[in-house]
Amino acid sequence: MAFTGKTESDAESTLLLSSATNPLAAIPNKIPEDSFHFAYIIYFTLGLGFLLPWNAFITAVDYFSYLYPDSNVDRVFSVVYMLVGLFCLIIIILYCQKSNAYVRINLGLALFVVALLVVPVIDAVYIKGRIGLYDGFYVTVGAVGLSGLADALVQGGIIGSAGELPERYMQAVVAGTAASGVLVSVLRILTKAMYSQDASGLRKSANLYFAVGIVVMVICSVLYNIAHRLPVMNYYNKLKVQAVTEEEEKGPLSGSIWVSTLWDIVGRVKWYGFGIVLIYIVTLSIFPGYITEDVHSQILKDWYPIILITGYNVFDLVGKSLTAVYLLENANVAVGGCIARLLFFPLFLACLHGPKFFRTEIPVAILTCLLGFTNGYLTSVLMILAPKVVQLQHAETAGFVTVLFLVIGLASGSVAAWFWVI
Repeated sequence: MAFTGKTESDAESTLLLSSATNPLAAIPNKIPEDSFHFAYIIYFTLGLGFLLPWNAFITAVDYFSYLYPDSNVDRVFSVVYMLVGLFCLIIIILYCQKSNAYVRINLGLALFVVALLVVPVIDAVYIKGRIGLYDGFYVTVGAVGLSGLADALVQGGIIGSAGELPERYMQAVVAGTAASGVLVSVLRILTKAMYSQDASGLRKSANLYFAVGIVVMVICSVLYNIAHRLPVMNYYNKLKVQAVTEEEEKGPLSGSIWVSTLWDIVGRVKWYGFGIVLIYIVTLSIFPGYITEDVHSQILKDWYPIILITGYNVFDLVGKSLTAVYLLENANVAVGGCIARLLFFPLFLACLHGPKFFRTEIPVAILTCLLGFTNGYLTSVLMILAPKVVQLQHAETAGFVTVLFLVIGLASGSVAAWFWVI
């Protein structure tokens, strides 16, 4: 395997050189400062936002299972969300050069709000906590599918946009996705502590998850529409426009040429994508199914899986934040680390069938935190490096392709979890 990578300073130097030779755009020689790290905070918040709707649906699964006892709610949600997201991503990748990222992302954010409003509204006017009203289930599944479409528009667009920027903004997005998991874990702990674990408590918990999701999505919409006005974002947008203009001067991209270009982009990022797929096959084979179904604690009882999930999410955030301090730029080592994570299979197996010490809470907790940390750090490294191996005008498409690999990894990991019999 051969990889190429660029540091942020190298990328910026290249972009500055390109702008200096282009008379079409008046681009300042000095990169504007990201005052108060506002642009970084915006991208972090957007990363937190586009995963929150899915987290809201899946965290409220206890309430949905209570309402619809004859349905495999969590599995139906996963299949619908993944398939819709995967199909829409493929369509967007094929036609992204003909569409506007700004429109796609704003549309996706609006669809997220609509999808999140469906559950509390239908609960208030129709379900009202009553069991077995399966018309409500079908509407809820439709809302999950709508969230899958919105996720393809927003996640693909945001990661594609971050791919055109210096590395710190992709790191912000990826860290934000981990923060989404931490936020949901905190909400889960609060609702378990505040509300009774009966029908009324589950209903209040579910409504809280969706209310928080709606508020966060509105905040994301406001921040995203502010972002392009920031001087630092305007600067990098001009560089992209310049790169696109230079390519168009060589002749417009026909359909066949674009397919060829797309295939070249896939070829350049394929090993990064392989690493991402492998990360999530390992992670989702173990988490959360193993954590919630296979290990138990006589001391912590039903708090045990909640604590383990929270530990995973916190260390996932630590790993994704660490790339802001130290970024592993050798992709060979990063992909090697992804392969080494296969060792988690025998280690977690030992926590069920190994020596007595391995079957206690401490080894399980340590392994769960390591699973989260390695998932976070290696994902962040590969997501940051992948868009930098293509030309600036193709960085957005490379970001989309990377997200496609991510979704394939999530889907493959979800399927592998069914076949990994512990």
